[in-house]
Amino acid sequence: MHISAFQAEEFGDLQRLVDGLFTGRETIERLDLIVQAEIMDLAPDLIEIVTLVPPGTYDRQRLCDQINSALAAHGWAATYGTVE
Repeated sequence: MHISAFQAEEFGDLQRLVDGLFTGRETIERLDLIVQAEIMDLAPDLIEIVTLVPPGTYDRQRLCDQINSALAAHGWAATYGTVE
């Protein structure tokens, strides 16, 4: 598999995080997101992204919108991938 020079080794890790969080659940709390990111030992840049999500309860779409917005603000969408 060829990986673009712009894609980090961690590309797709946020998608795996979101997929895992919403297995069998309709909503999650921000704390669930942070704890799971730490358990997965995500890269510091990705931890930074998840900590930018404001406190609250999220359905999958709302969480993805928040994460993608933070990725875009940092210019990291191509590097780490967006989530859906």
